Amino acid sequence: MALNGVICLASVVPQLGCGDLGIKSSGLVWCRVRDFEGVRKWEPCGVFLSSSAHTPISSFADKNPLILGAELQQVTDQSTRLQKDLSYLPRPLSVTDFSTSPNDGTNVRISYKGVPGAYSEDAALKAFPQCETVPCDEFEDAFKAVELWLADKAVLPIENSLGGSIHRNYDLLLRHRLHIVGEVQLTVNLCLLALPGVQAEQLKRILSHPQALAQSDIVLSKLGVARENVADTAGAAQFVSSNGLRDAGVVASARAAVIYGLNILAERIQDDSDNITRYLVLARDPIISRTDKAFKTSIVFTLEEGPGVLFKALAVFALRDISLSKIESRPQRKQPLRVVDDSNTGTAKFFDYFFYIDFEASMAEPRAQNALGHLQEFATFLRVLGCYPMDTVL
Repeated sequence: MALNGVICLASVVPQLGCGDLGIKSSGLVWCRVRDFEGVRKWEPCGVFLSSSAHTPISSFADKNPLILGAELQQVTDQSTRLQKDLSYLPRPLSVTDFSTSPNDGTNVRISYKGVPGAYSEDAALKAFPQCETVPCDEFEDAFKAVELWLADKAVLPIENSLGGSIHRNYDLLLRHRLHIVGEVQLTVNLCLLALPGVQAEQLKRILSHPQALAQSDIVLSKLGVARENVADTAGAAQFVSSNGLRDAGVVASARAAVIYGLNILAERIQDDSDNITRYLVLARDPIISRTDKAFKTSIVFTLEEGPGVLFKALAVFALRDISLSKIESRPQRKQPLRVVDDSNTGTAKFFDYFFYIDFEASMAEPRAQNALGHLQEFATFLRVLGCYPMDTVL
């Protein structure tokens, strides 16, 4: 492994009691090294302490022996005092501390889009059973709630097994600086709800989110009812309940029926019984990557236009036996088109894309680090969105 460069990241650490020794700052020394595959990366290789300007370094040879002895005793006393101060510092956290901490979400505030009873709230409660949920009007509001410290985490849908990807949230992942710290897979149970005493035959219209209406097309077609789109499923239940609409039904969750006092006329009315929505858990800070359980890593990158460039990008994972579980592309919003001059056919236009990839490996594994180092050689932009445990429980 070859050393290619050194960088020092300095920070003031007054809590260490270093002021007594004339030391004003400390930092971490990072060395740029080349690994066995030839990939350059930065690794921590030591720490440094810098002396205060008030105590310049001088030669011991110029000192009077009596003065020198007194100064040495003073340094010894100060060193003892420093060790005493260090003994009161808290013990650094380890991976064991995180793995043994409760995962019930006690005292954790989770933001989500919708009103109480939304499927996103169900996903938040699955991940953190004792959490306090924070409803938001829009997806972006859920992001901002975490950024502004109004919530600790956000739970947002990213894809559905029937409806596909939620593209809006892919764009927001890039626009905001939150980290993916987990995922939740939720089996969707679409229920037909109505006010107490109302039968299915009395319904003339059904209110729900467009995707919920589309996924329950067979049952709704048999009822012969009109369909009305609303912002979210639980919002539809709230509207029918608060306005006492006896001619209107709702497609929503069983929890929404309980919250808004509606009856469940039918359960699992979706056309396909295998209806699963995958949610992402977002936080201000990333979590520690581990290798003792299955982890997934999400990244986004851009590439220059050219033959075989995307093939090369995907090959860095195949070469290291890393499975890709998700590939999504989104046009670049600030630079959606690129003009290429062609003397034969005039002007051709190509879309520039962001490529989002989920791969099944932890960033704690050398093969994942080497794959991203290899990808960075020809990617024009690369960002790790998060490394998090995989959810395998439905």
